[in-house]
Amino acid sequence: MIHWYPGHMAKAKREMAQTLSLADVAIEVLDARAPEASRNPDLAKLFAHKPRVVVLNKEDMADPAVSKAWLQHYRAQGAQAVLYCATKSGGNAPILKAIEKAAEPVVARWAARGAVKPVRVMIAGIPNVGKSSLINCLSGKSRTKVGATPGVTRGKQWVRLSPRLELLDTPGILWPKLENREGAMRLAILNAIRDEVLETMEIAAGLIEILQTMAPQAIVNRYGVETEAKPVEEILHGIGKRRGFIVKGGEVDEERAAVNLIDEFRSGKLGRISLEQPKQIDGEKAHETDRI
Repeated sequence: MIHWYPGHMAKAKREMAQTLSLADVAIEVLDARAPEASRNPDLAKLFAHKPRVVVLNKEDMADPAVSKAWLQHYRAQGAQAVLYCATKSGGNAPILKAIEKAAEPVVARWAARGAVKPVRVMIAGIPNVGKSSLINCLSGKSRTKVGATPGVTRGKQWVRLSPRLELLDTPGILWPKLENREGAMRLAILNAIRDEVLETMEIAAGLIEILQTMAPQAIVNRYGVETEAKPVEEILHGIGKRRGFIVKGGEVDEERAAVNLIDEFRSGKLGRISLEQPKQIDGEKAHETDRI
């Protein structure tokens, strides 16, 4: 178990809980490469009674087949779920449609009372999943800020996209204890938690082990280093040697090789790779329950 919780995140969580009552729909932004690892369980509890849209962001960096399985997984749970990439044109339409669908019960209640007002949507997620990119793409050049609303923490402002829709971005929030070691490793690989929380060599080792299962050809294609049935140290040594990371005395700088591997995964240079899939996560959750 990894204990850590920056103070500003505790404050942000309290503010979010206060603001949530003013939102009609919640958008939960996840990293498509590791949806469950990047899903804050505290947010799931906060949003339990709100219409919700699950956005699998950065889908252009994830394995398409695995992303399709995640869509089916979340839709089976009753959520409006969509794939998204901020750099692709025309990507806003599915999200706007999902928001409209999620808000239907709320809008119907307003209509029954003769009320017409904009649907207010809160966008939330952990750090580095792309919340700000999403809100910027949705708002575009027509972005206008709505005056501070009573009851909302000072400084929070809604962004009006149209007379019918307003958005609110929120700070990235993690949870106090990263109890699932595998999930914490995926967060570190995605740069959602500070690299200081786990050592660089440990993160690289975790990434290699995942790649050996999820994308066995990724390292071979990128570095020309075979990975099947090989220990992590040997693979890092091979990467460093192929890249010319040699230090005084002719030794391979495996630390530099580890940094290079992590950076190239994060930038998408290793290809479209997912770090987890639904069946695997179900097994991990069952294992955690057994341990309890």
